[in-house]
Amino acid sequence: MHNNHTYYVYIMTNRNRKVLYVGVTNSLGRRVYEHEKGMIKGFTKKYNCHYLVYYELFNDIDLAINREKQIKKWGREKKDALIKSKNPGLLILNEKVRFW
Repeated sequence: MHNNHTYYVYIMTNRNRKVLYVGVTNSLGRRVYEHEKGMIKGFTKKYNCHYLVYYELFNDIDLAINREKQIKKWGREKKDALIKSKNPGLLILNEKVRFW
């Protein structure tokens, strides 16, 4: 276990909210910025997943990775329910995490 660290499991979406991307990071502000600017090659760049709609905090990287894997296995309906449980208005949270 790593001490004194914070890890995040997060969900990004595109403008019309048709696509969801689940990821894990140790710097949510930096990672959201990288997604916004298309700096991460692959799925999120291809589908313009620039908008943060959900995140969870963890103090243990192993727990964070396990949670990311768990959510990735879920169907869209269950992911949508998770997002709405903490973000019922489906607000874009990018500005909220600009703390790096």
